[in-house]
Amino acid sequence: MEQLQAFWSSMPDPGGIVIHLGVTLAILVVGWTVSNLLGRWMRHIADRSPRIDPTIVPMVRSVTVWSVRIVVLLAVLARLGVQTASLVAMLGASALAIGLALQGTLQNFAAGIMLLVLRPVRAGEFVSIGGQGSGTVDEIGLFMTRFVQADGIQILLPNTLVWGSPITNYSRNKTRRLDMMLGVRYDDDLDAALATLQALVDRHEDILADPAPQVMVMEYRDSTIMVNIRVWALAAKYWDVYFDLHRRAPQALRQAGLRSPIPLREVRSIPAAAAGAKAAGA
Repeated sequence: MEQLQAFWSSMPDPGGIVIHLGVTLAILVVGWTVSNLLGRWMRHIADRSPRIDPTIVPMVRSVTVWSVRIVVLLAVLARLGVQTASLVAMLGASALAIGLALQGTLQNFAAGIMLLVLRPVRAGEFVSIGGQGSGTVDEIGLFMTRFVQADGIQILLPNTLVWGSPITNYSRNKTRRLDMMLGVRYDDDLDAALATLQALVDRHEDILADPAPQVMVMEYRDSTIMVNIRVWALAAKYWDVYFDLHRRAPQALRQAGLRSPIPLREVRSIPAAAAGAKAAGA
């Protein structure tokens, strides 16, 4: 009986246990809620501020949210009486083992950091990743980069593939050059064709005057003289100019009295008597 009384007296107060667990649960819930609110606040501030590059927002948000959550979990464990110092040491050893097992994942994380630091691509830019695909950059995450193709299909590439591949950025510069090849028949007036196309590009509202647009002869083919139209336009207007020139340039040549460059072949018929005499002589 004395031993039973001593054991019962050593047990903590049930009311105290409930309060202790309630406070611990409150710390967990409040900390988790604060981390989510902090992530939303960061995204809201980034959306309203023109000085913050939207490319870095997803990664910074994820790092911040999980940093707060890790601190909250350590505080909860300390509240429950767990020795956090030994736990941190154990987590460090586990992190080393996990890092060795997940080298590819860590490489993706490091590549994501390099993409954010050096900024070869940014959210909203249209880029082509050599041999991997092309599209508008939607988000650079901790391990993956998300693109949206021109047809609306979403593609995800590991950060190492993006960082380790040639990147062609079509949106970084404000202007782009457009080259268009057009054919003129040999028996048409070449000077009239050049003047007509030059007048077309000089009057076009979306073609820049500096650098000046050029219309020049590029090469000679079997039945066609190839004329090159070389103009500059704003990157945002590039495809509008591209499609408009392909529609209006042939129309302008037809209105000037020039014919479409249809491939021609000259076929000569040798009379049968002449062919026989030629064969006999041979």
